[in-house]
Order: sequence, then structure tokens, then C-alpha cells
Amino acid sequence: MTAEAGTDTAAFSVEDWSSGYRSQPNEHSYWVTDIEGHIPAELEGTLFRNGPGLLDIHGHPVKHPFDGDGMISSIAIQGGKAFFRNRFVRTAGYVAEQQANKPLFRGVFGTQKPGGALANAFDLNLKNIANTHIVYWADKLLALWEAAEPHRLDPATLETLGLDYLNGLIAPGGSFTAHPKIDPGHHGDQRLVGFSLKTGLSSKITLYEIDAQGNALSQYSHTIPGFAFIHDFALTPNYAIFFQNPVSFGPIPFLLGFKGAAECISFNPKEPTKILIVPRNGDPMQVIETDPCFVFHHANAFEQDGRVVIDSICYGSFPSLDGSSDFREVDFDSVPAGELWRFSLDLEAGTAEVSKQVTRCVEFPTLHPDYLGRPYRHLFIGTAHEPQGNAPLQALLKLDTHTGETEVWSAAPRGFMGEPLFVPRPQGQGEDDGWVLVLMYNAERQCSDLVILEGKDITAGPVARLKLPHHVPYGLHGSFVTHYFGPEAGSQDAQG
Repeated sequence: MTAEAGTDTAAFSVEDWSSGYRSQPNEHSYWVTDIEGHIPAELEGTLFRNGPGLLDIHGHPVKHPFDGDGMISSIAIQGGKAFFRNRFVRTAGYVAEQQANKPLFRGVFGTQKPGGALANAFDLNLKNIANTHIVYWADKLLALWEAAEPHRLDPATLETLGLDYLNGLIAPGGSFTAHPKIDPGHHGDQRLVGFSLKTGLSSKITLYEIDAQGNALSQYSHTIPGFAFIHDFALTPNYAIFFQNPVSFGPIPFLLGFKGAAECISFNPKEPTKILIVPRNGDPMQVIETDPCFVFHHANAFEQDGRVVIDSICYGSFPSLDGSSDFREVDFDSVPAGELWRFSLDLEAGTAEVSKQVTRCVEFPTLHPDYLGRPYRHLFIGTAHEPQGNAPLQALLKLDTHTGETEVWSAAPRGFMGEPLFVPRPQGQGEDDGWVLVLMYNAERQCSDLVILEGKDITAGPVARLKLPHHVPYGLHGSFVTHYFGPEAGSQDAQG
């Protein structure tokens, strides 16, 4: 059973959707004054978002948005008021290219330096673009890109402070996941759990656990056979769970300068997906095979009745990158859509049972942070406006995992969703007592809106819509912290 709210208009235009993929070279700081509705008085803290802010480098377009330089946006909320700020991460590569007025680096997803294959062949020097996620931990704001070190930023000004090595946990030239998890207290205090991945003929996963002061609690490594493309993982009190997607990497076109590294990944539909169950105490890893699928993101995982259950966004195949296509002109019918699958693992038998929880096109799941790694009921997730077929995310879906019932609020035909984030109400009652925050693109205004919905009833529509006077290009991931990192409500700040 599904309850839906929003427009009845089914269509969207590719022109509307693609207009959100424009560079935003300007950096702003201002009080948001155009607000529909009212920001809830109890909602206080700072929303941080990360994503590619530049989709061209001085007129040279990137091949894929994932190659764009990272731009952080923050919206600090207090007393019913909101302050917006955005700033590029001053990575070494960003600074060098801005000074040179041209691309100097190849991109993982196909962006090449000018000059053709000869200019790119055997150049393996990739730019740390810091464009995927932004987290606040141990009094540090960290911009993350999984192939390199984090960048530390000032949370109030978003000024780049430099590379951060997590108190020596990772070495210069090392890497740290773009998807760390905050363990809500399964073993006492909260802790940050993350990993690094080193790929090759065999791959090595190193799992890190970090306390509230930023110090390492544990560090364990496991070697797995073959190439691994792992973007995210799931966490329970006793396990970190990774999905080794059935893909292979043929490096020759990358080495010869014809393709980006990610364009050389191919999906193997006859091979199983391998679920890697890594004990958090350092015990040996267990591997369970399941149906072939490709996973970018996990919704949640938990242990119950002797089993480990993982809810994940699954694709029937790898959404491969067609080397001849413009990402702004994608044929959605030819690209696999994400669905929510549930994997129930019997560790003793070494088997996995698979069921589909949501067959509608979905991505970017979020839930109450206290329920990470625990049995849970409510999940919020971006979805397409139509219940069938692949399309841009234009709606928010709320799933009751106990009953299977769903609620949908849609911003179609001219609204396009980013990743939703659930923010619990202080002293809230219930798992869905709070707000869902979505930074979305409004094609009618050619600008972005921050939409705030009540978690208990998303079909009622936004309780507040903060209308930004400019657009923020489609982003990737973000986080909400309960600390207010904005100016005083009566202060004057530079207008951008």
C-alpha cells in the first residue's frame, strides 16, 4: 500500500534535469531570507553537503560529474533562521588548475587532459578532488574522497586547513573511505568506523575504529582475492559487511590514455556477488555468495535471531559509463535502476536469502542515526516520481520495513532531489519523530531549495522551503551536526 502526495504530472524533461548540471564557480555567504513556511524552532544545527561544484575547468567540460572539484555547502540553522555558505575545497589540484586556467589532471571517470591519448598515456597522477562526503568528527570537519586522504576544513568558514591523516592512522598517499559510519554506541560511547581499500590482483580492506577524540581504537586488515570496487559498507554491533561486486578491471585503455579508470570496469553477470562479513574484533572474515548485483550504497544492517540482515540499494548490473555519451543526455531506459533488496545471512550455514523490499527506482537511503546497526522500522529514500522504470530522483519515499507500506512526496515535474537526511527531533518520541532535510534543484527557478519535511508525515509536504538565490549543482553526500556553525542571528556577514 502506498500513500502519495505531490503533483499528478508524470513527465519530466531532460532539459530541466540536465540544467542542474551547471558549474557554480561563485562562493557565497548570506542569510536566507526567502522562506516559505517556517523553520521548526527545535531544529538547530548545521547541514553540510559535498558534491562537484565545477563541471568544467576554464571551459573544458568534465567527462562525468564525479570528476568535478569538491564544493562544500553549509546551512546553519538556529532560532528559525538559516545562514548559507559555500566554498571550494582548496585541494592542491584545484589550486593548480585555477592558476593554470586549464585541466592538469585526468579524472577517474573519464575526464582527460587536453591533447588526446598522447598527453594522457601512462599519466597515473590523479587529483584528490575531495568531492564525495563531508563529516564532522573529533572536532574536525573532513571532506572525503575515497581514493585519497581527507581534507580538513574550518566548520564555520569552510576554509581549507590542509590534508588530515586521522592522527597518523593513514599515511601520506593513503586513502580513507567516503562512507564512514558513526556507531551510535553499540560498545559504549559513539565511535567512527571507516575503511580503506587497496586494489590489485588481490585487494586489501583495512577497517578502522576511531574514538570521539580521534584516536584509533582498532585497526585490522583482510586480503580478498581479485579486484574490488567497494564504495560503501554496512555496520552492526559485531560486523562490518562489504559487498564485493562481480566486476573486473581491464587497465590497458586507461594506461594508454584512451579512458578513465572507472570506464575500464566491466560487470560479470555470471559471477556471484560476494558478501564479506568482517568481525569487528579482528577474527577471520567469512565470505557468502549471493545473486549477481551491483551495490553502491547500503541502507542499514542488523543482527537478529542468529542472522545478519543487510538492506542495500541493488542494481541488476553495473551502471557502466558509455565512453561516447554525454552524461547530460542519458537514456534512463537503458540504465539499470536501483532497488532496495534485503539479504538475510545465515552465518552458520553460509547462505543468503534475498528478497526485494522496494522495486521502485530508489537511491540515497537515510534513517534515524540511533538505529544504525539495529533492527529498525522507518527508512527514508530518494525515489523516482513514477512507480515503474528508471528516472531522475524527484520524490521522497518513506518505507515501513515492518508492514511494507510506503508514503511518497513528489516534487515533480520540475523538482529534482538530492540525498535526504533524517534529523531526529530533540527528545523525540519514535523512530520517525524528526525532520527530513533535502537540498533539491528547482528547475522552474533554475535555483536550489532546502526542503524540510516532517518525518511522521512526509505526504503533508514541506513545513519549510528555503529558496536559495542560485543553484547548487547536484551533490553526493552530506551530514547534519547539532552544533550551530553560523554567525550570530543579528550579525552582518558578507553577501555573496
